[in-house]
Amino acid sequence: MRNHNYWVYILTNKHHTTLYIGITNNIARRLAQHRYGEAEGFTKRYHLNRLVWLEHFRNVNDAITREKKLKGWRRSRKTALIEQTNPRWLDLSDDWEQQPKFCDRLWETEEMSRDSSFRSE
Repeated sequence: MRNHNYWVYILTNKHHTTLYIGITNNIARRLAQHRYGEAEGFTKRYHLNRLVWLEHFRNVNDAITREKKLKGWRRSRKTALIEQTNPRWLDLSDDWEQQPKFCDRLWETEEMSRDSSFRSE
C-alpha cells in the first residue's frame, strides 16, 4: 500500500460552541472549502472554519481509524486534546501562506505519547 499525506482535523466556530472532526488528503484545500462556505452541510450551517487541532498520517487506514476514535469521544476529552497543543484555541491555519509542511506526529505531546488512548496506531 502506498503512503500519502492525510490529516485528521478539528474545526470550531468563533465562540467554540461546536466541534467538527474531519479527514482529508489536502488540508489547505479542505480548509478553504470550509472557510469560504464551499462545503455544504454541518460545517457551513454552524460556521465551523477555525482549525484548532490537526494530526498527520501517511496511511489512510490509520487516519480513518483515528477520526472514528475521536468522533466517539465526549466533548470534554476532545477539548482536552485540543488544549494540550493549542490552549488558546488559536486558528492554526491563520499564518499559512501555502500548503503547510508537516512531519509525522507534529502535534503529539509527551502526555499523548504516554497515554495509549491518544495514539493513532
